[in-house]
Amino acid sequence: MTDIVRRGGHMTLGSRLKRLGERMQGDVARFMEEVGIGGQPSVPPLLAALEGKESLTINELVEAVGISQPGVTRSIGQLERAGLVEIRRTQNDRRSKAVALTQKGRDLVGRCREELWPYIEAAVADVCAGLDGPLLNQLAAIEEALAEKPLDRRAAEMRAMERDDA
Repeated sequence: MTDIVRRGGHMTLGSRLKRLGERMQGDVARFMEEVGIGGQPSVPPLLAALEGKESLTINELVEAVGISQPGVTRSIGQLERAGLVEIRRTQNDRRSKAVALTQKGRDLVGRCREELWPYIEAAVADVCAGLDGPLLNQLAAIEEALAEKPLDRRAAEMRAMERDDA
């Protein structure tokens, strides 16, 4: 069957990018499970934003990761329930919430830095290597590369090669 979103060209670019993003996040979620770092793939950017900071407000997190306030609030709630962050009212504005990593959250960020993020970075770089030309052609190349070998497989192979070299 013909892929109508792909065939739609620039008219369906938003749908195509969203589909590609969801596919990549699904691949990352599988790799996170394989590494033993469960959770949603939308969470690591929030953890990275909080790393090294005393705390950030919800609005600062929205700005840092570029997703909607409801999305950040929902994800922060999940992180709080998992014991990875604590939420406090700010001193200046009692309506505003400050989010800080707990020790468990800081430990998870450390694991992500060692066991997750470098391999995801390398897998995405591998998929994007050699891209050139018009955007739609580049998207097609990315889609084909992911169909051939998803990010989670690429990341797992890179991780295994590094461990074999150690």
